[in-house]
Amino acid sequence: MTNPTRDPAAEISRLIDIMAALRDPSTGCPWDIEQDFASIAPYTIEEAHEVEDAIQRRAWDELPGELGDLLLQVVFHAQMAREAGMFDFADCAAAIADKLIFRHPHVFGDESRDKSAEQQVRDWEAIKAVERAGKAERGTLDGVALGLPALTRAIKLQNRAARVGFDWPGADDVLDKITEETAELVEARDQLGPDALEEEFGDLMFVMANLARHLKIDPELALRRANAKFTRRFQAIEAALATEGRRPEDSDLAEMDRLWDRAKAAEKAAE
Repeated sequence: MTNPTRDPAAEISRLIDIMAALRDPSTGCPWDIEQDFASIAPYTIEEAHEVEDAIQRRAWDELPGELGDLLLQVVFHAQMAREAGMFDFADCAAAIADKLIFRHPHVFGDESRDKSAEQQVRDWEAIKAVERAGKAERGTLDGVALGLPALTRAIKLQNRAARVGFDWPGADDVLDKITEETAELVEARDQLGPDALEEEFGDLMFVMANLARHLKIDPELALRRANAKFTRRFQAIEAALATEGRRPEDSDLAEMDRLWDRAKAAEKAAE
């Protein structure tokens, strides 16, 4: 429940002050003092994933805490930047506020809101192109962050290329390419070295991401769901064996396959 007695501005200010105290060279926390942008970046990514996890689980009671952990990462980076004389939290907040206003002229400007979703997307891309030009990003693929998860970055790179016409016409063409890349992977495994094998595997993964894009599937979400399904069914195998006082290492592949099929059938029956 929202607490109406809490003042958002005051709580943000308190958080900034706490972070400054933690980073104080004389009286702060030794661990916090030792950190830099590079050492904190993995925690920033981890906290973003934990926010997503809470949302996927619909754990609404956990979400405020997870969002707070993510906000801490912003405050941590801003404090380090402030100490270095680069920028501070207010600059971060101003930057995103200005960007939102600039990217929504149909809300904050004099443009009409009466346009289709497709037109909104085209307008959004035109505005972002202006922003990229201001950053001297001239190439089609400039500005796609290197630090993104590889699968997400693949989709973004492909979307950028598709906007200028560099794309397969449809999913069937991508499926043909998957067949080709699979054959090249087998050839690399049988005839070439580990470097070539890794390269061909990467090519296959890249094309699989493109198939997801053509099928309008979120590949990250699809893989997360596949992970969850694997976890459920393997845990069912463990539970079935545990009723006999056994563990998976006490079983064999044939038995575990049968238990897997039983778990799969039970899931189907429950749908």
